[in-house]
Amino acid sequence: MIRHIDLGHDEAARRASVRRLIHNKTIGLGGYSHGKIYGTLSCASGKRMKAENRVFFQNEAEAIAAGYRPCAHCMRKKYLEWKNALF
Repeated sequence: MIRHIDLGHDEAARRASVRRLIHNKTIGLGGYSHGKIYGTLSCASGKRMKAENRVFFQNEAEAIAAGYRPCAHCMRKKYLEWKNALF
């Protein structure tokens, strides 16, 4: 897990770091640290969150191992599977 705010001292540096990490396939999913939710990097909900609450994962296994659940917006099917497994 990589915290967004740890990627640079300002927004421009963080954006450049994120682009590099995506290009290198180091990150593939984004997450919301307060709600323990992960989703796609293109998720509209994820793009609205503050940088200090955003984390990145290389893959789904890493996100699940960190205790995160799928996003109900961009990963609807996986979210419903996760939700149904609880009951």
